[in-house]
Amino acid sequence: MIKTFEEAYQLVLSEKVVTVFGSKGSQYASLWDHTALSEDKPKAGGWSPKVTAVWDWKTRIPQTYPDEVFYGKIAGGDAVLMEMEYFRTEHFPSAFQDVSQLDPLVQEVYEIVRVEPMYTGQLRKQTVQRTGCTKSQFDTALKKLQISLNVVRSNDPNHKNDFWLPMREVHFDLVQENE
Repeated sequence: MIKTFEEAYQLVLSEKVVTVFGSKGSQYASLWDHTALSEDKPKAGGWSPKVTAVWDWKTRIPQTYPDEVFYGKIAGGDAVLMEMEYFRTEHFPSAFQDVSQLDPLVQEVYEIVRVEPMYTGQLRKQTVQRTGCTKSQFDTALKKLQISLNVVRSNDPNHKNDFWLPMREVHFDLVQENE
């Protein structure tokens, strides 16, 4: 069981793939299930120590170790932290789908990000205005872009919210190898 940032990072390295909050039937270990912190909410309100830690680790680990840990989503939609060598040699080649193979709304969201990387809120607003889709349809399209490895969240710690980039800008070599 883990309690610290460093232990969480080591868990990702040793397991290769770790879901953030886990899900029933997942074949992967989860940060949530391996974290030995209190789930009790503070009397003053807010998140429990466990939620606070896991939420922090899922962002800070790939920011701190961008060449060693990838953050993204896998089939089924689970958010994961993945050891980079495993990501490069196993996951990317098997999970990557060219955006041209995806549905039109997914392609439209990708095109917006390709032209101008942006935060989720801005991206949602622009997509809804341009396509007339619902928030739910947008969320599904963004999830499909992450699962298909066409967009990736920025690891720049200056971004306090999810800022989306084309995968090609972050891992050009992988995209080129797998097109």
